[in-house]
Amino acid sequence: MTKKSTNLNTLLNKPISRRSLCAGLAATLAVPSIGRLQAAPLSELTLYGPPAGPSIILAYAVGAGLLGEVADKVSFKVWRTPDEMRAGLTSGNMQAVVMPVTAAANLHTRGLGVKLANVMTNGLLYAISSNASINGFGDLRGRKITVPFPNDTPELVFRAVLAHNGMTEADVQIEMAGSPIEAVQLLLAGRIETALVPEPAATAAMVMAALAGKKIRRAIDMQAEWGKVTGLGPVIPQAGLALSTSFMEEHADKIEPLLKVLEEAAAAVNANPADAANHAAAALELPRPVIEKSIPYSNLAAIRARDARPAVDALLQVIASTQPKMIGGRMPDGTLYL
Repeated sequence: MTKKSTNLNTLLNKPISRRSLCAGLAATLAVPSIGRLQAAPLSELTLYGPPAGPSIILAYAVGAGLLGEVADKVSFKVWRTPDEMRAGLTSGNMQAVVMPVTAAANLHTRGLGVKLANVMTNGLLYAISSNASINGFGDLRGRKITVPFPNDTPELVFRAVLAHNGMTEADVQIEMAGSPIEAVQLLLAGRIETALVPEPAATAAMVMAALAGKKIRRAIDMQAEWGKVTGLGPVIPQAGLALSTSFMEEHADKIEPLLKVLEEAAAAVNANPADAANHAAAALELPRPVIEKSIPYSNLAAIRARDARPAVDALLQVIASTQPKMIGGRMPDGTLYL
């Protein structure tokens, strides 16, 4: 999702109750009740994610020590490229990984043993601009916008919203950038005026612009625009936790405790962005103020995959109709969802 940038210091791309799974041993007529045996924690667990919004939840959960009933030793590590993430999954070195939902769909459809366990952001995509006259999608008519990741989720979402508004590239000229960081650099240099970027790149751009005496702002909330396309509200389920087959088979009793902790962590992150940023800054190699300022706009969550299915399917259906290779050649069936 992201690339390192010397200029931006790799700026891109939620009351806590922890329960372990217990095995209840039923009493018999002849034997007194034995009570409950608590499943022992794993000796070690590593969670992986990109240096982007959803990983703040993982970093917070690890840093705040919330996963003690899941594993004795828990760590969080960043994956930098999709190739690194795919290699880690296929080798078995990565078993619990935050990734784009499109990547989870792709790996699952291709039979690589991955299921989507939850969705960890309801969308973090914004059009940011130095042009004060751009305040809505219609204001893009006759203008240019720079979009990162050719043929990937940001572009496909933008094109779907464009069509929903009755516009084409004859109305809005789309220029491509290799990454959000590249788009932000062009914006800060004054070479473009509007770019479509995710958080925390959007926040990073505004912070750095302010330091340089310039003003860049969020001009369009793409979650709201996407909600008009799907009718499901302002939700773009961009990324979530995927689990490997080996983890699900070997540690089935740890799935529920893990997902519950992530729900609690997501709530804590949203309630106290400053504390979350303190825990996540070093792990994500992102400046603490950028993380703190980006959280309110990152729509961080930890929604069970099956509960999020309507929103995920709506996104995947658009991708299946335009770039089916992104999701393994076809729409995934219900077995994608844990």
